[in-house]
Amino acid sequence: MPFAPLQSWLIEPTRGPGPAPLLILLHGVGANETSLLGLARGLDPRFAKLVVRSPLDFGPNAFGWFHVDFTPAGPVHAAAEAEAGRQQLADFIPEAARAHGADPERVYLLGFSQGAIMAMSVLLTRPDLVAGAVAWSGRILPEAVPQGQPGPLLALLAQRDALVVHGLHDATLPVRHGRASRDTLAGLGLRSVEYQELAMGHEVTRESLALTQRWLGQRLD
Repeated sequence: MPFAPLQSWLIEPTRGPGPAPLLILLHGVGANETSLLGLARGLDPRFAKLVVRSPLDFGPNAFGWFHVDFTPAGPVHAAAEAEAGRQQLADFIPEAARAHGADPERVYLLGFSQGAIMAMSVLLTRPDLVAGAVAWSGRILPEAVPQGQPGPLLALLAQRDALVVHGLHDATLPVRHGRASRDTLAGLGLRSVEYQELAMGHEVTRESLALTQRWLGQRLD
């Protein structure tokens, strides 16, 4: 299946001195940009916010980064598609920062479900491109975890931050995936890893939005 060029929708920041920080939002599989546009408008207005449409067309108004099958043993993903999508997103980030005059040192990713998977994949493999990431109801793919990497990658990760939010009642990606993400990130020595389990399913709630708003604000304050 061909990967389309990434499309994105910009929400302008409240202009302050210097280039604005950039928040790139990534929706879940089978959805599209409209699922996050409204939420993005409510997040910290100091960020320039880009809501991205995933590159693979799965049907009418349904897009994703890679195919996945949910089996009794857990999700099985198309690894080659996930890797191609990771590379496409990594290429997109500096181009987007330049195109919108954003600060390349203050780029953050925020993803829901498969979008969270992509956010974590880029954070762990290309920490030179992002200052941190928020993962709503996602997981970390095994191939994204650095294995025997040279010192510079781990040194960069030691300067990066992550927020992981997961639902205790998530039936799509059970909470064990959120806990595994927390443990993986902490084991890699990120500067800060905040983990929150909420009484919710595979969704975004007012509480998870409030946590994210606080976390993003702390990155700028």
